[in-house]
Amino acid sequence: MEHTFEIDDVSLYKKLCGNNDANIHILESVLGVEIIPRGNTLIISAAKDGPEKTLQALHLITDLLHDREASYELSEFDLRYLATAVLEGKKIRSDDINRLKITINETGKVIVPKTLNQARYVSSIHQGDVVFGVGPAGTGKTYLAVALALHFFLKGKVERIVLTRPAVEAGESLGFLPGDLIQKINPYLRPLYDALFEFLGFEKVYKLIEQGKIEIAPLAYMRGRTLNNAFIILDEAQNTTRSQMKMFLTRLGNKSKFVITGDITQIDLDKPRESGLLHAMKILSAIPQIEFIVFAKQDISRHPVVEKIVAAYEAKVHSE
Repeated sequence: MEHTFEIDDVSLYKKLCGNNDANIHILESVLGVEIIPRGNTLIISAAKDGPEKTLQALHLITDLLHDREASYELSEFDLRYLATAVLEGKKIRSDDINRLKITINETGKVIVPKTLNQARYVSSIHQGDVVFGVGPAGTGKTYLAVALALHFFLKGKVERIVLTRPAVEAGESLGFLPGDLIQKINPYLRPLYDALFEFLGFEKVYKLIEQGKIEIAPLAYMRGRTLNNAFIILDEAQNTTRSQMKMFLTRLGNKSKFVITGDITQIDLDKPRESGLLHAMKILSAIPQIEFIVFAKQDISRHPVVEKIVAAYEAKVHSE
């Protein structure tokens, strides 16, 4: 059975096909069809419902390309995620993702969610005041949260940004680490710094830190404070204790947003069941003003092999 897919826009057609038809080969692999480029037309050959699913995927991808900036290039992740979503029968439109762009005004950088869960995460942070992003590494939890924090700050919607993480990870006690407290905690805060540097650059970030507009501190520094008119991110929340999580959540002040991120498969506490993140997921999910977005391995937007690595480890854990 054959179907054809025609694109009049030459530039769009070239982007869809990719260099040396690399994108076409990826789609063939995921969708299990044969796609033959001919002129400005793609000829799709497959058995059963293969052509119909492929046409759906091609329409979705071209709609996404049409709505993006001219400089946007499809990644292998984009292609695999969107094609797989169509195969699995997920209801997805390009507008579900494209409308949730995050603009960093200072640099003109635009960040666009890559998956439905990322889009839901961004939407929830816009609409709510307390949002949990839970899932494996590489799903964009911290990256998108930092981007949104800068977006809100540069738009004047909050007066400052506070980034925090538990101070003890991987079985290492701060008491046995060299240097003063800031020197001790900085290595653990590196992912937060990296995201800030990518969006604003070193000079601007350090200037905002000096001005007190961006505060990066260990979780212990939150005790006894009320955080008003701020965007606060608690990263690596799986390594908080129950009492630490309660302490943090009760710091929420007026006109503030809290975003809590973590991976429940990476708990480094001596007693994993005491994780404040696990406890919060159990007792707070019924509160309407608190949103939980749970990411899956399909949301991992790092190197394609990372998703397979995560899946392999998950399978091993479940089999033990």
